[in-house]
Amino acid sequence: MTLIKSISGIRGTIGGKSGEGLTPLDIVKFTAGYSVWARQQAEADGHEGRMKIVVGSDARISGPMALHIVTGTLIGMGVDVINIGLATTPTVEVAVTAEQAQGGIILTASHNPKQWNALKLLDSNGEFLDDASGKSVLSISESGSFSYATVDQLGKVTKKDYTEYHINKALELALVDVEAIRNANYTVAVDCVNSVGGIVIPRLLRALGVAEVVELYCYPDGNFPHNPEPLPEHLTTISEIMKNQDKIDAGFVVDPDVDRLAIVNEDGTMFGEEYTLVAVADYVLNHTLGNTVSNLSSTRALSDLTKMRGGHYTAAAVGEVNVVAAMKKNDAVIGGEGNGGIIYPELHYGRDALVGIALFLSHLAKSGQTCSQLRKKYPDYYMSKNKIELRPDIDVDDLLLKMKERYSSEQITTVDGLKIDFAEEWVHLRKSNTEPIIRIYSESKSKQGADAIAQKIIKEINDLIV
Repeated sequence: MTLIKSISGIRGTIGGKSGEGLTPLDIVKFTAGYSVWARQQAEADGHEGRMKIVVGSDARISGPMALHIVTGTLIGMGVDVINIGLATTPTVEVAVTAEQAQGGIILTASHNPKQWNALKLLDSNGEFLDDASGKSVLSISESGSFSYATVDQLGKVTKKDYTEYHINKALELALVDVEAIRNANYTVAVDCVNSVGGIVIPRLLRALGVAEVVELYCYPDGNFPHNPEPLPEHLTTISEIMKNQDKIDAGFVVDPDVDRLAIVNEDGTMFGEEYTLVAVADYVLNHTLGNTVSNLSSTRALSDLTKMRGGHYTAAAVGEVNVVAAMKKNDAVIGGEGNGGIIYPELHYGRDALVGIALFLSHLAKSGQTCSQLRKKYPDYYMSKNKIELRPDIDVDDLLLKMKERYSSEQITTVDGLKIDFAEEWVHLRKSNTEPIIRIYSESKSKQGADAIAQKIIKEINDLIV
């Protein structure tokens, strides 16, 4: 059993003993602690009257259990609950602002397997908590410094469905061209891994004017048919279907909570999750001059594209909250992460596969190209992802400092571990917060180059710790 407590939420495997897994008692404790924090924030902002929190869940098997406990706990804390049921992470985010709620809780373990679940916590802007807020929630929860409401102060529950609202908001975006998509007469395949994507993505595609939708794993029962992380090695079924079936123009794959988007070309090859953001940013920048942001472990292709269009690119620390903060600071018109996460502030500051699909199909339709032709438009970079396991007694910070000194003549970034930018490739070293390992991401213009620079760095680190 596993229970991981972090600023971004509470994640764990279902069952076991309290404090060792995500048990009902743990759900109660952290929900109550979060409600205290949300009330403190609301009072500091001058809010008076009853508290309101939006709650939604992906379709994993433990969702109904967790949703009942979260809802009951919030009621017991005197909080009114807007229960939007089965909903994507971005749907909950837009619902928070639409309801003018004081926060939101999404019950999803994102791309983790079915035995996992989590409480993802939002502020009143429908955005993930920053470092200070997350730590405050954890502190309140662990201290147990909260009291429950009396019978006359109990909260109430209102059930709403925000799926159609979210779809309509995506369609209303100025850069979403429904007419162009409809005229293209597309057939699109979707793999929704039997979670909430199966509820929303086919509806979105038909609303966008897609002529035919080929649905794979769209029954939202939480029985994931393959590893739910949308990586190429997990997408063999949709790839084979697109290879063998005539005229499927594009394939879309989402993770269980629909904040990540992978694209499959018409010939069954992968568009590349790193290039989901690159393609959407290309379309946005073609119509809106501005800046972009992605995290330090994302492809350099976005930086190349942004500079070519006269904008400024910024690399943020890994994590959606860090990317959003950098986007606001740098007035970015588009941003996200290389895992297929699109953040388009015209709708909201959160990774959103619905927005990604709507903008990508608009781009594809107006380009007059196939998916594979569009992909060839962008510079080729290749990534290598590795890690070094270290003895617990090794000082990881000291290792990174020594590597920084060794490469002091190169462009160095230290906002999140150590990133070394060379002329045509880069390496990003990040220490884990939970175990003695260093993650090593590298990128070059060939797979061999990415692997070679990673192995070079790994050898140098191992030499330092001998």
